[in-house]
Amino acid sequence: MPFLRQILLPKIDAPDYPFSIPAFKEGVTLKIGSNVTFFVGENGSGKSTLLEGLAEHCGFNLRGGNRNHNLNTGHNFEGYENPLTKHLSLQWIPRRITEGFFMRAESFFNFAAYIDEMAISDSRLLGAYGGKLLHHQSHGESFLALFQNQFQSGIYILDEPEAALSPTRLMTFMSIINKLERSGRAQFLIATHSPMLLCYPNSQIFNFGEDGLKETCYEETEHYRLTRGFLENPDAYFRFLFE
Repeated sequence: MPFLRQILLPKIDAPDYPFSIPAFKEGVTLKIGSNVTFFVGENGSGKSTLLEGLAEHCGFNLRGGNRNHNLNTGHNFEGYENPLTKHLSLQWIPRRITEGFFMRAESFFNFAAYIDEMAISDSRLLGAYGGKLLHHQSHGESFLALFQNQFQSGIYILDEPEAALSPTRLMTFMSIINKLERSGRAQFLIATHSPMLLCYPNSQIFNFGEDGLKETCYEETEHYRLTRGFLENPDAYFRFLFE
């Protein structure tokens, strides 16, 4: 069973971002019943914003990493960085989990540079990433080095982890998820646009849409319907797009 069982965000009467996003306008109540939960929706629908709030609750660095990573950006923040964080209430069973990792594809380059820089003074650090500098690997290889070596137990909050993975490497990633979540030692909360990743068995999917944030099934996601329709008849899509 998952460690994090419920995510609550009250209705906030504020016209500003992110409370103006449709997914958050009426508040949020998400009951988590799976060790693997996906957030789906269009760009700007609030997926990453909610993931950030959850990661900050766990004490993870919002530029990527766990509680032990301190990526100095040269800025001083007071209180919470994410505007949702102070309003979120999380229900944990049996206890709050602070082990794990927050991974965001868009800032992984900076995280890898930070790890490689630290490894210059202590090469033993690379043992936790497969023994090689992350920037001496391809983008996809460095992603997998992180997944295969850092992911062991805890809660893993991942923002578009498929971004650098080929279809074959994506299946390798799903096998890593399966091994960990079946052990009962890990829970995954993942924002994704990948129809392959979304079909992970027995997972839970929440859609961030214009009508709010609602649970859905794989076949009802736009990712599935659009990808299937395109692959079955690409010429029809090209006629619509180009003509």
